[in-house]
Amino acid sequence: MRIRIFHETIYRYDTPAKSAIELLRLSPRNHDGQYIVRWRLELNVDCRLDPFEDAYGNIAHSFTVDGPLSELIIRVDGEVETQDMAGIVSGTMERFPPSLYLRETPLTAPDAAIAAFAEETSRSAHGDPLATLHKFTTRIYDEFDFDPDPNKPAMTAIESFAQKRGVCQDYAQIFIASARHLGIPARYVSGYFLRVDGVTAQEAGHAWAEAYLPKLGWVAFDPANGISATAAHVRVAIGLDSLAAAPVRGTRTGGEGEKLSVAVHVDQAGRQSQN
Repeated sequence: MRIRIFHETIYRYDTPAKSAIELLRLSPRNHDGQYIVRWRLELNVDCRLDPFEDAYGNIAHSFTVDGPLSELIIRVDGEVETQDMAGIVSGTMERFPPSLYLRETPLTAPDAAIAAFAEETSRSAHGDPLATLHKFTTRIYDEFDFDPDPNKPAMTAIESFAQKRGVCQDYAQIFIASARHLGIPARYVSGYFLRVDGVTAQEAGHAWAEAYLPKLGWVAFDPANGISATAAHVRVAIGLDSLAAAPVRGTRTGGEGEKLSVAVHVDQAGRQSQN
């Protein structure tokens, strides 16, 4: 299917910022089941946008802009052709062996409760790794309350698990913490998701996880939707956690009273959408 994506991030400041430095991971790569038809990244400011590959092989861009800066707009507009690969992820840029993705981070470290959840799920799946990962996906989807506010303060996997609620990035990090506890390499994925209900307007991008199984390679699981990744998923960046794959990260000098707004539209070419 062909998926159209528009993603706009706007920073506004009550007091103009003197300067800003930004790191963007907003450009997807081609891989099996995903082909970039067109992709444009643009800014509302006059500066040099420097492309590079980060440590994980993601396409990244950085820029520095001098003020006074009352508004900063980062805009993506593109189309991607996708195929349903039954969750299998292949043909991707791999900089590290799967074992790297066993490494804990502060956002994905498990506690006793997550460890017990992982072990109980594994027992119910008779120790089969693939069945266990599918059960992680359905259990997180069924047992946690999805938070509709994408701008809530970031939580660790431990905090989200304790509250039994979160956004898609929290669900992904609980999945990752659980898998790594069982010795299964797992990583965070940021990207976009085409909703099946025809609603195109979204308040943020999407996030899910990939886990490595020796006989299958990397397999993608989306606990926020209770499914494996499908042709509706557009994969953009990977990392050990949500910080490592964040679409936009940066810092500024000055700029009091910052206000952030994000608009994302994900639509299928030829499909009649609704907002």
